[in-house]
Amino acid sequence: MKIENKGKEYKSKSHIIYSCQYHIIFCPKYRRKVLVNGIDERLKELILEKQKDYDYEVLEMEVMNDHVHLLLDINPTIGVCEVVKKIKRYTSKTLREEFPSLKSRIPTLWTLSKFISTVGSVSLETVKKYIEEQKNV
Repeated sequence: MKIENKGKEYKSKSHIIYSCQYHIIFCPKYRRKVLVNGIDERLKELILEKQKDYDYEVLEMEVMNDHVHLLLDINPTIGVCEVVKKIKRYTSKTLREEFPSLKSRIPTLWTLSKFISTVGSVSLETVKKYIEEQKNV
């Protein structure tokens, strides 16, 4: 069987071929504006650093001072909630160790909440454009 959709990249692993993109948004506890002064850039580095370990690919990313937008391609055998949980756990632990001021501002870095939407009802390019435009808001 040949799967073909121009403009869509498919990944393959053992026994699976997939293309699963998700728009994900999450924010710090109490929506505090703490993702500033180098914390935002370090957060981006940490998220990029774990792509292979957690089996996702960052297609687009924007860190605002009080929330994070990610466009990720995630292996469906792992699941989007599990990947987001791992990202939040790792980044919280690392950022709170590297930036002690975070410990005094909030009891934990991230809320338990998250927004997750599959990319399908709108084009991948539309979501990428939306995330890119967030830094101008």
